[in-house]
Amino acid sequence: MAELGLVYHEIPPLWAPDSRVLILGSIPSPRSRETGFYYGHPRNRFWKTVAAVFGEAVPETIEEKKALMLKHRLALWDVLQSCYIRGASDGSIKDPVPNDIRGLMGKTEISRIFTTGEKADRLYMKLVYQSTGLRSERLPSTSPANCAVSDAELVRAYERIII
Repeated sequence: MAELGLVYHEIPPLWAPDSRVLILGSIPSPRSRETGFYYGHPRNRFWKTVAAVFGEAVPETIEEKKALMLKHRLALWDVLQSCYIRGASDGSIKDPVPNDIRGLMGKTEISRIFTTGEKADRLYMKLVYQSTGLRSERLPSTSPANCAVSDAELVRAYERIII
């Protein structure tokens, strides 16, 4: 079993001044850190799901992914700035330090926050909610490890991000 390693969030948040919805993961996975952008694992269903929600083509490049999000006034970031974690296992997170989500909100029109998975939601509510006063709405994880949720169920759940 791999040891816990200290991970710093190095991917900047994706946002625009007119962003109205913020989608938060926990912290970028090793694959996302390699690719330099969110939900970088090829089997992660995030991009396929968001594209389906808006009736768009699945984005392939980072630029296409950014354009899809910004077109629909969505911002994307993670709850944590740093933590100790084993691989991509959210369940192993120790010593979490949150990102300045309140600061990001002050630059945007964000009025709703969604979290992608149970751990991201718990971390947000424990570490960030008091500073923002805005409760998170939990969405199912799009991770390949969450195979209990079908593609159709993901799309239905993620339709809540439409503003």
